[in-house]
Amino acid sequence: MASLATLGALFLGVLAAWGLTRGRFPGRDLLDALCTLPLVLPPTVLGYYLIVLVGRRGLLGAWLHETFGVSLMFTWQGAVLAAVVVAFPLVFKSARAALEGVPRTVENAARTLGCGEWAVFVRVSLPLAARGILAGSMLAFARAMGEFGATLMIAGNLPGRTQTLSLAVYSAAQAGDDGLANLLVLLISVVCTVILWTAGRLLKPKW
Repeated sequence: MASLATLGALFLGVLAAWGLTRGRFPGRDLLDALCTLPLVLPPTVLGYYLIVLVGRRGLLGAWLHETFGVSLMFTWQGAVLAAVVVAFPLVFKSARAALEGVPRTVENAARTLGCGEWAVFVRVSLPLAARGILAGSMLAFARAMGEFGATLMIAGNLPGRTQTLSLAVYSAAQAGDDGLANLLVLLISVVCTVILWTAGRLLKPKW
């Protein structure tokens, strides 16, 4: 689930960062704040927003259920959606910083050679910002892997279906299974440490 959530956050985060980095329009700063908001909101608040949006009676959820018979509540798809929401700001902020660091002179040179905006983005901006975007994606994966509050509210804690590693730690601790809890905590700690170390290396200047 963390891998799928990271891919979703990567796609949405990079597109949003590109749009806000290169676009100039009213409300740009407000939109930037809204994209960053999940980073500071309590996970339970994010979970509540998701219930309001995609729950059976939600703004989007009611339409999905009536039209397609689809419900995201207490499903692994709902768990992925929750993880995407909490991981998105990490990709967005890293991608925006990386894209803002791409020299405009290089992009303008590509435009003078006949490249359109999409070609400039794919062939010039994206490769030059790849290290920062990759670092943000790794942080997003760590955040998605450890997601607890929003996932619990929208997808529950169903072993083998919607249970994440952090929810498994909670369940093991509640059941008094200290051995399993210690093992999972150690696993999460090691993986997150490796991710942070690698992301830090990627963000270091090349020179």
